[in-house]
Amino acid sequence: MVGTSNKVLKPTRQEDDKFAKKSGVLLEKLDNKILEINQLKAAATKETPEPESTTKDEFNSDGEEMEPSEAIDWDDKISVLQNVDPNAFRQYELACDRVKLFYIEQHEKQTVAYNIQARINFKTKTRAKMSVWEGLEKLNKLLDDSDPDTELSQIDHALQTAEAIRRDKKPRWFQLVGLIHDLGKLLYFFDSQGQWDVVGDTFPVGCKFLKKIIFAETFKKNSDFFNPLYNTKYGIYYKNCGLDKVMLSWGHDEYMYHVAKRNSKLPPEALAMIRYHSFYPWHKENAYQYLMNEDDKKMLSAVRAFNKYDLYSKSDDQPLLDVKELKGYYLDLIDEYFPTKIIEF
Repeated sequence: MVGTSNKVLKPTRQEDDKFAKKSGVLLEKLDNKILEINQLKAAATKETPEPESTTKDEFNSDGEEMEPSEAIDWDDKISVLQNVDPNAFRQYELACDRVKLFYIEQHEKQTVAYNIQARINFKTKTRAKMSVWEGLEKLNKLLDDSDPDTELSQIDHALQTAEAIRRDKKPRWFQLVGLIHDLGKLLYFFDSQGQWDVVGDTFPVGCKFLKKIIFAETFKKNSDFFNPLYNTKYGIYYKNCGLDKVMLSWGHDEYMYHVAKRNSKLPPEALAMIRYHSFYPWHKENAYQYLMNEDDKKMLSAVRAFNKYDLYSKSDDQPLLDVKELKGYYLDLIDEYFPTKIIEF
């Protein structure tokens, strides 16, 4: 009599890759179905549906080719911030309890299931209609619990970032990114569940949480941590799939990226700066290289160039700015790249 074996057969690498590619297709189909539902709802109420941009960032929401970005030497020396000490920032081991408690909660609750639901909510709901500047003024009431480097108001940080970029004579679209890169934090006033799904460093969900993520040890409370579908190197993705196919933890970066992609004429580099500026494991720690495609490699230099302005402009040595004095300049800049003026957030 032949005995039966209790040995569990593990899937092969080929089977893992097949599953990952199938999962990516399913997520893409889900995204398309949500768009179809939105269009049907709009037609039923005799509204004109907001057209979705193509999968390539080279086209805006109207299907028109976006303005080509100017050639920039991303590695040029930053003049206005050259004396800032890089080691003075992101000192999380010295951070107050408020910052540490924030990341414990974020790492527990940012699951695949939550991220899918958050994207469904984004595509099926308009939270507010306002101008970009009105959004900045509303945002001024938020204190970011995840940031150990500054307690400046949001509009002060936005203007300091933009003005540092402007003083270095970078393109106008680059200056605008400095102004609006954190505008997605408006989520906090709409339908967020706290700050954990609005602010903080971002990271992929649906694959193994890497040690390069800040406070990585706290992911053990995340229900995906022990899920065999998600806790491998590639998880639901596959080698060099491209970051556009990866779900980054939902928050202000992802939210504002989609808003800007839909409503602006900003070039691909600008959209990458907005989407990835909090993805520190990638642009600072060189993690997740195996998920990148060739386009991601081009965008990485742009994101790193922007990050210096975003981070170092928080220095106490930076001058206080007069919001009223600068408002006219930035209103013109906003109108140049957000021609509809009133944006659906």
